[in-house]
Amino acid sequence: MALEAKESGNLIGSDKVEGTTVYGADSQKIGSIERVMIDKKSGKVSYAVLSFGGLLGIGDDHYPLPWQSLKYDTNLGGYVTGVTESQLQGAPKYRDETAWNWNDPAAGRSVNDYYRVPI
Repeated sequence: MALEAKESGNLIGSDKVEGTTVYGADSQKIGSIERVMIDKKSGKVSYAVLSFGGLLGIGDDHYPLPWQSLKYDTNLGGYVTGVTESQLQGAPKYRDETAWNWNDPAAGRSVNDYYRVPI
């Protein structure tokens, strides 16, 4: 059975999420999903890392977004968030993967606090 046939209803493979466009509150593209971060214990997706800026993937900034702040829009064929491009200016971000510590609870709190999402 082809992978596309297996993905139906509410389920989607992680490889299909990566690269998906993210649209802001004004339905304008603000970036794309670089990866999803899954909680090892619960198995739930905690964050989507939004890639934004740069040129052809070079010089991008990476913004962890709480997964629950994204909703899939079938008409747009991407995820929609209430965040605007201008709101990203002050959001927690990193340029280099080594600059973000996913194991630091304060990092997760800073993201959830910024987007007003309960932990």
